[in-house]
Amino acid sequence: MSFSWYLELYSKIVLQFADGKIAQGRLIVNSIVFAAISFTSRIPAGSVRAKCYMEQGATPTDLSPAAETLPDEAIALTALAGNWNNQPHNWVGMDPCGSKWVGITCTNSHITMIVLSGAKLNGSLSGDIGNLPELEYLDLSFNKHLTGSIPPAIGNLMKLKGLILVSCNFVGTIPAELGNLPRLGMLSLYSNNLRGEIPATIGNLSKLVWLDITDNQISGLLPVSSRNNLNLGLDNLTFCQHFHFGKNNISGSLPAQIFNSNMRLIHLLIDSNNLTGSIPPTLGLANKLEALRLDKNRLTGSVPPNLNNLTSLSELHLSDNQLTGPLPNLTGMNQLTYLEMSNNPFDQSQVPPWFSTLPALTTLKLEFLKISGQLLPPVFAFPPLQSAYLKNNHFNGSLNLDAGYSSQLILIDLQNNDIDDASPGDYSKQLLLSGTPYCNRGGNSKFCGSQLPPSPPPFSTPFENCPTTNCPSDQEESPTCNCSYPFAGTLLFRFYSFSNMGNWTHFTAVEVNIDKQARQLFSIDSVSVQNPRLDGNSYLDVDIRIFPADKLRFNYSEIISLSNMFSNKSFVAPDGFGPYLFIPNPYVDFTVPPSPSSKSKRLPAIIGGTVASVVVVVVIAGLVIYAIQQRKEAKKAKELSLPFGSWDRSNSSNSIPPQLRGPRMFTFDDLKKFTNNFSEDNSIGSGGYGKVYRAALPDGTLLAVKRAQKESTQGAHEFKTEIEMLSRVHHRNLVSLIGFCFEQGEQMLVYEYIPNGNLKESLTGKSGIRLDWRRRLRIALGAARGLAYLHELADPSIVHRDIKSSNILLDHHLNAKVSDFGLSRQLSGDGKGHITTQVKGTMGYLDPEYYMTQQLTEKSDVYSFGILLLEILTARKPIDRGRYIVREVRNAMDKAKDFYGLHEFLDPVLGLGTKPPGFERFVDLAMSCVEESGDRRPSMSQVAKEIETIMQMAGMDPQAGSATTSDSFSSTSRPHPYNSDTAYDYSGGVFTQKVEPK
Repeated sequence: MSFSWYLELYSKIVLQFADGKIAQGRLIVNSIVFAAISFTSRIPAGSVRAKCYMEQGATPTDLSPAAETLPDEAIALTALAGNWNNQPHNWVGMDPCGSKWVGITCTNSHITMIVLSGAKLNGSLSGDIGNLPELEYLDLSFNKHLTGSIPPAIGNLMKLKGLILVSCNFVGTIPAELGNLPRLGMLSLYSNNLRGEIPATIGNLSKLVWLDITDNQISGLLPVSSRNNLNLGLDNLTFCQHFHFGKNNISGSLPAQIFNSNMRLIHLLIDSNNLTGSIPPTLGLANKLEALRLDKNRLTGSVPPNLNNLTSLSELHLSDNQLTGPLPNLTGMNQLTYLEMSNNPFDQSQVPPWFSTLPALTTLKLEFLKISGQLLPPVFAFPPLQSAYLKNNHFNGSLNLDAGYSSQLILIDLQNNDIDDASPGDYSKQLLLSGTPYCNRGGNSKFCGSQLPPSPPPFSTPFENCPTTNCPSDQEESPTCNCSYPFAGTLLFRFYSFSNMGNWTHFTAVEVNIDKQARQLFSIDSVSVQNPRLDGNSYLDVDIRIFPADKLRFNYSEIISLSNMFSNKSFVAPDGFGPYLFIPNPYVDFTVPPSPSSKSKRLPAIIGGTVASVVVVVVIAGLVIYAIQQRKEAKKAKELSLPFGSWDRSNSSNSIPPQLRGPRMFTFDDLKKFTNNFSEDNSIGSGGYGKVYRAALPDGTLLAVKRAQKESTQGAHEFKTEIEMLSRVHHRNLVSLIGFCFEQGEQMLVYEYIPNGNLKESLTGKSGIRLDWRRRLRIALGAARGLAYLHELADPSIVHRDIKSSNILLDHHLNAKVSDFGLSRQLSGDGKGHITTQVKGTMGYLDPEYYMTQQLTEKSDVYSFGILLLEILTARKPIDRGRYIVREVRNAMDKAKDFYGLHEFLDPVLGLGTKPPGFERFVDLAMSCVEESGDRRPSMSQVAKEIETIMQMAGMDPQAGSATTSDSFSSTSRPHPYNSDTAYDYSGGVFTQKVEPK
């Protein structure tokens, strides 16, 4: 019999394993069938990877001597692709080199490069990667659905020079086996979910130049040779120039060994970690350092007096630690451009002598210290100075600017100092003196207001003199007046040598550099740079867009090339900008050529021997019986496990769906049609439950379809709960359930389409909607009214159980709609006022009383709502690196101070220079909601009434709807990472706008 006959029969058998033990059955089939075929075709048997050949429709002659790819490497790459649900479009056949698979580079029949950055891969990276012995470069960056652990088998790739897995979703630890790679020069793993310690074996990488693990959950001590028995650690990496470790949980002291004259280190970035102890005195030996970020740690002790040995240093960030002793001596640091040492308990000191002797300094940040003395000329006169942030110190005497100041100086902030008098001369920029004796005696009101003067509009690439261009809503206009789908994302510069954001030449240079590098890849239309701003990590975020030339979309290969341009750092930032992270926006669609028909790839049949034929037929017959039995058992088990039992739309079934009022039952074919076959172009979000798609009814009505993962019961109980809850509650501040579908093993919920995503996305900058104080009040009121309806007007009353910012959706007018009722519970009518139930919700929002007693009441929602109010106020996560927002705010509150002493907690986007009416009542309301005892918390109707009062104090009408549409909102377009909450989430907020964190 021919191989084609075997293959056809094989395919039919595999289909029998649609349920049940599919993996086990398929492996059995593959192993035996492939063994039989190998008997006649002489392909080596015994490899599990053989199943990939079968599933690809390959035949043994695919590995004939005519193929350009070496057989073992073709096997490895095909097996690798078998773990991805979204393979590149032309990965067909079994000859990657000969067929020129996209993203694959070959040399002498060996696979030497895999570059699939931004390719929308979905799955995991298998150990088969270790079977590509000639691989020199692996870049799988910006594939947010690429998860699982980094396989230790990468340690087999002895020729690997670059390993770039940035902004994916890898978990687990950094494999110690990476230390086996003698040629590795670049190891970049930023923005994943990696945990554990940095393996000491990294110290083996003698060729390493770039080590970046920023924005993970790495913990433990920094490895150095004295801390282990391996005599390995970071101090062995004398060739390395970049240690980028920011935004992790690294603890312990800063090792003295990494500062020595043999190290070539120029960037040491360990900001936002948990370092303790003192800065070692060996710091002064690292004379090649150009940037040092140790801010946002818990360092103590004095700064080493030899700090000023670092004469090449241009960036120094030591803020937000517990450093004591005298202010460090910076005399002679003539390259220093940016100095930040705020929020440290340094000893009280006089104005240091180096204040006016740093010839390159552009930015001086010394806030909340204990510096006293008079600021004598020419302290602000050295030419490069742009900003001086000096508030909350003890500067005294007279401030005299008549003697001169830098022509670039745009800000002098001396608020809350002891300045007695001021002579600003002709200085007309931002001079802030509120909280000084000068202002308390009625000084010049121009300088005594706490609110900053309006800033100039942020930079945006200027457009040509375009005629009126009406681009479709999902397209953008380029600076050259063309409509298309740009490649877009955000560059996050981890340091920068300037503070004058009004000097647009900096950002023009970024635009020029991107344009130059992109045009070296292929033709583009233009580049746009927009909206530079500072984020909470003191990074400078800049939005960029690259527009395709003479077409609507970039194709698959072009997206990969553009993504790789940023992941491998071939885009070089201009002078004045430090190293960057890049966070791409999901690309709407790729222009993909049609794949060849699988039939056209079939090779001539191979005639097997009699012995092999008999073996295969006998084995297949047995497997057919086995498959049928397994399928029946799996189907029965699945029906019993589903909360709806065996619902069926046909009349022949004994079980029917519930008789619900309102929601419509959609057929699978309906929703398939309305979502354009669930196309990726219509995908607007994803989470642990599944994906959400935008759907359009024939009349043009937009819907959101939440589709559970195929053949999975994850979220099944929540599916049932949400249908039943939303079928009987109707309120303008609750999301509306339009219908549902449970055909063909699917679980889908159909909601009204909410265009502006969720509150969390707006607070963190992902949605591009800037929320001012008034908009936040109105959103808080809408959410409160929705909850009050559930608690007091629904019969029986309903506790939501998962109130959080990602479950508050914002419609076209920014009206709040409470969503995601999968965890909701009805309170019984027995008069107890509570039910005892298993604790569920999201950590950080959970009511501690409910957590301890398991007794659920409406006051549990009130507690979560209090956390939501604090989130509205601060834009901070409820729990961030072990810091709980309730405890932090409660400890910092001082009602005798302006803003209750909460300046440092307020969201900078609010721009609250002056205290808005009702601010204190808002804070008081939030704190009353998070009282430890539920009895001391207000009801939701009381909460809603108090917010109405606060709105009236702010001159707002609580009964009026939002007066503006989202089209007029100012945009920040900041898709910076904000990780999903915890495993308690079943939906992950999946029916929001499609955005990518971090």
